[in-house]
Amino acid sequence: MRVLVVEDYAPIREAVTQGLRESGFGVDATSDGREGLWYASTNDYDAIVLDLMLPQVHGLDLLKQLRSRGNSAWVLILTAKDQLEDRVNGLNVGADDYLTKPFAFAELLARVQAMVRRKYSAVSSVLQIADLQIDTAARSVSRCGIQIELTCRELALLEYLALRTGHIVSRTDIWEHIYDFSQESTSNVVDVYVGYLRRKIEMPGKAKLIHTRRGLGYMLGALP
Repeated sequence: MRVLVVEDYAPIREAVTQGLRESGFGVDATSDGREGLWYASTNDYDAIVLDLMLPQVHGLDLLKQLRSRGNSAWVLILTAKDQLEDRVNGLNVGADDYLTKPFAFAELLARVQAMVRRKYSAVSSVLQIADLQIDTAARSVSRCGIQIELTCRELALLEYLALRTGHIVSRTDIWEHIYDFSQESTSNVVDVYVGYLRRKIEMPGKAKLIHTRRGLGYMLGALP
């Protein structure tokens, strides 16, 4: 999924960005509140990790502006301010979760993953599509009990399709939710990665799970 990190302290911003990318997320990052507001207003993010003490635009003001514009992105506030009043203010303004510094990256990752699941109404970290099982927490995939090794990008693509099981997902939608601004778009990159994914998860004698809808996109699911 695609995440925006708005954090002015470079060591934290870089560590969180790297960790999320290694976990399969597309990540855009900025140290500036004004630029963060532009990113968040321009793109459809699955989650936003937002510091409060930012230059140009304070984190709470950024969040207020997003909500006033009808932006419903899931937001995790990340800050050193740990007073109850600060947490309550953040949640009242429209944050969905709150994590104080210092923090363990594993906890941040778990919270971001939980927000993404809630966004797509997935109640469990394990997604089951016919005989295909995707454990989003353990970052593992198996079919008929056989483990399947996927790259981070392949896994991100599969997870996104799985969260939209039964729905046609356009190539543009896939690109916007998986890839960040640092990656150049080419006309067939999504098709190429869908091809890689097909070769790994489809099995002889088993139901076809990835379906192409010509001119529309792709759909994951076992069709009758």
